[in-house]
Amino acid sequence: MDFKANEGKKVEIEADNKIYLRHAIKTKFIKEGDNYIEIFEEYVKPIYKEGDIVSCSEKIISLCQKRTIKREEIKVGFWAKFLSKFASHPETGIGVGEAIKMQYAINTVGLLKVLYASIVSAITKVFGKKGVFYEIVGPEVSGLDGFYGKVWKEYENIGIRIPENPDDVCNEIKSKLGITTMIVDANDLGQEILGKEEELKGKDSFLKKLIKDNPAGQSRECTPLILIREQ
Repeated sequence: MDFKANEGKKVEIEADNKIYLRHAIKTKFIKEGDNYIEIFEEYVKPIYKEGDIVSCSEKIISLCQKRTIKREEIKVGFWAKFLSKFASHPETGIGVGEAIKMQYAINTVGLLKVLYASIVSAITKVFGKKGVFYEIVGPEVSGLDGFYGKVWKEYENIGIRIPENPDDVCNEIKSKLGITTMIVDANDLGQEILGKEEELKGKDSFLKKLIKDNPAGQSRECTPLILIREQ
């Protein structure tokens, strides 16, 4: 098998004193309501070998689960507009620096918690600590993708929430297809393991090393699946 990496990424990576090869699997453009079992069966099953690990973008699982929210479903109010002015605007995508995501945060965890998170975040930033706001409001807010058309125009007017029961999704893929999978929320700034198949339990630190350079990329690569194999 010829392993291929996205532009600017490498096929090989070292983790725990071993070398692993990563293959960026190019897929169709995944749409809301697609079936993730069928996607894995078509794109992964033909090249998968026992012992491999597949890193799967959380976004495609969420789309398959129809975990989306439309722009018109969120009415942006005063507090969202006000608080968003003081938030950062990361290059990796939309954050609560955009009023619509700040409103989503308020709708999800409540105004009082968002106000508390904003105050604590402002204080900790003075001491050089970032990301506290998202630590407080939690993964449902920090994991929201979409409402951002710079890369994919299709995502400009929809928000994509984090997957539901990601561990169960990984176990289902293993049960039906025999493929060991982890579901990740990754960009060029960091990686989070949202879900994993049973045999990967307790290995988050190791799993993050396998994708620490974000091999799937964050532009228009259309490679949401990364096959990982020990050399």
